[in-house]
Amino acid sequence: MVTVQIDNTAVIDPAQQADIDKFERMLARYKAGEIPEDVMRVFRLNNGIYGQRQGGTNQMVRVKIPAGIIYPEHFEALAHIARTYSRGWGHITTRQNIQFHYVDIEDVPDVMRVLASVGLTTREACGDTVRNVQGCHLAGACPHEVLDITAWARATALHFLRHPYAQRLPRKFKINFSGCATDCGQAMFNDVGVIAATREVDGGVEAGFRVYVAGGLGANPHPALALEEFTSREDLLPTIEACLRVFDHDGYRDNKLRARMKWLVEKLGFEELQRRIFRERKFLLASSSWPGGIPDLVRVHGDAPAGRHAEVEATPVGQGVPVSIGGRAPYEKWEQANVVRGAAKGTVSAYAWARLGDITADQFDSLADIQRELGAECRVTNRQNIVFRDLSEHQLPRLFEALSAIGMAEAGAELLRDVVACPGADTCNLAVTQSRGLADAIGNRLDEEGLAEVGGLRINISGCTNSCGQHHASDIGFFGAERRAHGRSAPGYQMLLGGYVGDSQIHFGTKALRLPARNAPEAVVRVVRQFTAEREAGEEFRHWLERKGGSREVGKTLADLDEFPAPEVGPDYFVDYDETGPYEAVIGDSECAT
Repeated sequence: MVTVQIDNTAVIDPAQQADIDKFERMLARYKAGEIPEDVMRVFRLNNGIYGQRQGGTNQMVRVKIPAGIIYPEHFEALAHIARTYSRGWGHITTRQNIQFHYVDIEDVPDVMRVLASVGLTTREACGDTVRNVQGCHLAGACPHEVLDITAWARATALHFLRHPYAQRLPRKFKINFSGCATDCGQAMFNDVGVIAATREVDGGVEAGFRVYVAGGLGANPHPALALEEFTSREDLLPTIEACLRVFDHDGYRDNKLRARMKWLVEKLGFEELQRRIFRERKFLLASSSWPGGIPDLVRVHGDAPAGRHAEVEATPVGQGVPVSIGGRAPYEKWEQANVVRGAAKGTVSAYAWARLGDITADQFDSLADIQRELGAECRVTNRQNIVFRDLSEHQLPRLFEALSAIGMAEAGAELLRDVVACPGADTCNLAVTQSRGLADAIGNRLDEEGLAEVGGLRINISGCTNSCGQHHASDIGFFGAERRAHGRSAPGYQMLLGGYVGDSQIHFGTKALRLPARNAPEAVVRVVRQFTAEREAGEEFRHWLERKGGSREVGKTLADLDEFPAPEVGPDYFVDYDETGPYEAVIGDSECAT
């Protein structure tokens, strides 16, 4: 193991230094009893520091990775944090953040300094703020894109960082970018989702955006709605800021359960919400924070699409894309399942698979070495993996070799074994089940049945109804729930089927049946086996589901799995995954963790 030295002499951005200094002062005052708990909590969250269910001084530190862009020095800093201040590994979230758990609050300023030394921050990663701005992880390398949204996402993140309107919103505010209607960035369930689009103008074609608003998941999912047919490049940032201002003015502040942007559609009606946003945008020119025109980052770095290679077939991307890799050698499987081709600039991209979204300190260090050796770009994906970009074909075997050496070369990214899960009851105050444990059990069961390499299907798991694991948007989704059986509490899940995001649309999964946690892996195996046996050529899961009569009908075929044996016959049914004692649903105070 090589321990990387962090440069403590690195010049830190003055704004970040001010954040660190203020955190130290506030922490000292809090410990001295000068600042109330509720005030410190809001301050802590706005700085990306979230309490864990373990209580005490244990904290989760969330690091923002705007548009998923990550560099070797970032990997090394994250390795240092994992090794020195956390439990030896970090966790990639579904929103392109990286989280560290069990960080003592006394160490938070030091962690902030390490991050600031490489240009990373936790500022506004939690709390009632503009959260990490997401972008498609293939932006600038995707053969299907209309525009490269990379610089747009970065410019948006910078504009709203420490923005006066972004500090004390009614609740969190999420912004997401995709470069085409395939929507790999998942713009369709965000407060503001931006998808690159075109329109015909004077016989020509103009590239710009279609802006969607008021989307969200959680216990009451809501699809994002198109604000207008087309938004020009010059008007994009003013449009986003207008959305934010209307949310700030009109969002519910007295009821956190109804405080997201999606509830404004119910409160005002969509036409009135549109009217207020357009009015705000019209007069935003008079504001000192007017962000109109083409941002400097876009002018410097450009936003031209990658284009398509004239002779290379573009790799299909997005949910529902079938992948067949059975019967090949390990490298061939990986090359078939994890490599994306077709960009006109002649490069390829390849996924490194992080099981359950976890990366150890040693893996972080190795990823830095690999990135430097290959001269590649890297981005964090919303399915909790890392993608290497700007590679040449002859570099692929070397990348596979290097990833194999650190356990990240499995042909798993974007395949069925790539189960996505939130942290669950391992650390989250709101979770009632160990979603990570279930994800691991499902992956193992699929491997046993030879189904782990089925393509075109996604599985997502949340430890509660709040959908941090995005269970509504996957083909097979689960959210945790307490069950009662034989007079005792037991871990259980609600199974949903048919979720889908793509083609500038979203379909939320619908309920199939409730299950004991221990039977959820078998339910997945049965559904996948039935789908693979019965689907027609090229048929997507949601279309097969419709043909079978919907989620409830498929759920009826699994009804025998919704049974709890007596505790003395099946004691495991009353113990959650990764636990040793009897199950108990313990819910703490919400700190708005997603």
